[in-house]
Amino acid sequence: MKPPAFWSAPQTAPGLWPRVLAPLSALWRFGASRRHAKGRHLRVRVPIICVGNINIGGTGKTPTVIALMGLLADMGMRPHVVSKGYGGQAVGPLRVDEVKHTASDVGDEPLLLAAFGPCWVAKDRAAGAEAALAAGADVIILDDGMQNPDLVKDFTIVVVDAAVGFGNGRVLPAGPLRQTLQSGLAQADMVLSIGPSEAQKAFATNWPDLRGVPHLRAELKPLETGMLWHDLRAFAFAGIGRPEKFFDTLRTSGATVVATRSFGDHETLSDTLLKRMESEAESLGAQMVTTEKDAVRLPRNFRHKVVTLPVRLSVQEPERLSALLEPVVARD
Repeated sequence: MKPPAFWSAPQTAPGLWPRVLAPLSALWRFGASRRHAKGRHLRVRVPIICVGNINIGGTGKTPTVIALMGLLADMGMRPHVVSKGYGGQAVGPLRVDEVKHTASDVGDEPLLLAAFGPCWVAKDRAAGAEAALAAGADVIILDDGMQNPDLVKDFTIVVVDAAVGFGNGRVLPAGPLRQTLQSGLAQADMVLSIGPSEAQKAFATNWPDLRGVPHLRAELKPLETGMLWHDLRAFAFAGIGRPEKFFDTLRTSGATVVATRSFGDHETLSDTLLKRMESEAESLGAQMVTTEKDAVRLPRNFRHKVVTLPVRLSVQEPERLSALLEPVVARD
C-alpha cells in the first residue's frame, strides 16, 4: 500500500491531515510507552546489537544485518540473528533452515538471512536470544527489535532510507514514524542512512540535527554475478518497502525494464498471480526479475523461471563502523 502523500510533506508545512490525526498519534505514543514499561528488559551475557528503524516499512535493515553478520565474523565473533519472523507461522524459538523451511513457516527475511549465518525466529525475542546463546552465539543481532522491550540492547543502529528521511517527522498515523524522532534518537548509538549520493545530500539538508548520534552513510549496490544486465529485457516485480528502489537499481545496472509490478511488503504471491505475470512477461519477450527477499517467497518449482538481482550494503566508512562496534563486542 502506498503511504499517504502528507507523510512526506515538509515539517514546516504539515498540512491539515497531520493536525487532524494528532490525537490518534498521541494514543499511539501512549500505547507504545505502556508496552515499553511492561517489557522484560532482560540483559543476556553476550552483546545485543539491534538493527531497527524509527520509520514504519522497509529502510534497508535486512542488507544491514547481512553486512553486520559478515563484519562480526571477520572480527572473530560468532554472530546469530534473532528475528520475530514477520509473516511466518512459527512461534519459536526455531533455528531457520533455508532448505527445510519456507517463508510461510518463518518469514521471508529470516529465510534470506539464514543463508548467511545462524538465524532464529521467536515471537518472544528473549527466548530467541537464550536459544541462540545455548547454540554458541557470542554476539546477537536483533533484527527489527528497536521498539521491542524484551531485551536490553548494547548497541542500536537506526537504519533510514536517505531518500525518504523521517518523512514529516510525525508519529503514526499523522506521519510514518513508529515513535517520536526524539525518543528514537535517544535510543540510537548510530544512524545509518542508505541511498546514493543525491539522496544522502537531501537527507543531510532535511535532517541536519541528529542530536550528536554518529551518522554513517551507505549504499545498496548490485552484487557482481556475471549477469549481463545490459542485454536483458526485464519484467520486474517486488514486494519490499519501496519497490521503485529495486526498479531503479535494475535500470542502473543496464537492464531494459519493460514492465513493473509492485506488491506490499511481505505480500503472498499466489500461484494464479505468478502464472499471470509469467504469461505477461512471455508476451513482452521479457525475463522475470525480482529481489532476493521476494525470491525466497516463490514456490521452489517456480524459482528457476525468475532471475534475482542481489544487492549488498556498501558502507562509506567501514573502518568507522568497526571502531564503533569493537568496544561493544569486547565487553565481558
